[in-house]
Amino acid sequence: MKFTSRREFLKILGIAGAGTLTGLSTFAFQNGGIRQLTILHTNDVHSRLDPYPDNDPNYPGMGGFARRATVIRKHRTVDPELLLVDAGDILQGTPYFNMFGGKPEFKLMSKMKYDASAFGNHEFDNGLEGFLEILPYAEFPFLVANYDFSQTILKGKTRSYKVLVKNGIKIGLYGLGIDPEGLVSRNLYGDTKYLDPLEKARETEEILKNQYDCELVICLSHLGYRFSSERISDVVVARNTSHTDIILGGHTHHLLEPPAVEKNRQNLPVYIGQAGYGGVHLGKMEVTLHENTREKFVESNTIKIHESQEV
Repeated sequence: MKFTSRREFLKILGIAGAGTLTGLSTFAFQNGGIRQLTILHTNDVHSRLDPYPDNDPNYPGMGGFARRATVIRKHRTVDPELLLVDAGDILQGTPYFNMFGGKPEFKLMSKMKYDASAFGNHEFDNGLEGFLEILPYAEFPFLVANYDFSQTILKGKTRSYKVLVKNGIKIGLYGLGIDPEGLVSRNLYGDTKYLDPLEKARETEEILKNQYDCELVICLSHLGYRFSSERISDVVVARNTSHTDIILGGHTHHLLEPPAVEKNRQNLPVYIGQAGYGGVHLGKMEVTLHENTREKFVESNTIKIHESQEV
């Protein structure tokens, strides 16, 4: 399955005069031509449950879990089967984490019905014991294919990937985490083994594509968008994989609007999204799939979370 441009996609459907994908959707659904998926994504929220204060120099009055929940709820009235994911670093950054260790973050995300999250380096901040203590409050899985927890108390508590169906589209999600060495005190991550993320990405995408026949493969990454060095990043993963369609990332706090686009090993585009920092934006991608040709089209934008969103 390949991604295509708006013009090409409309030609495939034989409605090249359509001005918007909204019009396209109505036509195509009536004729059984396409399926659509809305993806909402966050990253690096860092325990920012409340909005930023009005006098904050960077994000005055922005963000907040309740406002985000309102936006998500409104989107679900249009697409009840939307995909909602996070790319890690849910924890650490406000007194809420210092006082409650992450419990309210996980409980509120569960109420928002997150489908999955990557495992960020700050998820280690209260040690493996602290993470295990709050994990029951997360009614969604943490995905990380390149952390081996088999010699730790987190053995069997995370997953490499998840397969689910939304709007009739079979989706494979997998997660990648950054090397904790140098970022996290060794006593906090203990006997966790860090595995090569590129090798695990290739291994996992093959499973999702060829064993599970996933129509859309999405990586939840906490590697970082890109670096000046050869350090593995979302860009490196995109260029060196074959079946990963979308990378939703975190760690480097980039606001990618529009998403970055890289070519993979088959010279097909990979879309990379990241929604900044502190929950002040909600990333959004709309994926349209043609049922017969398996062509794909992606539109993307980010939504500002601000005080006019009543809760």
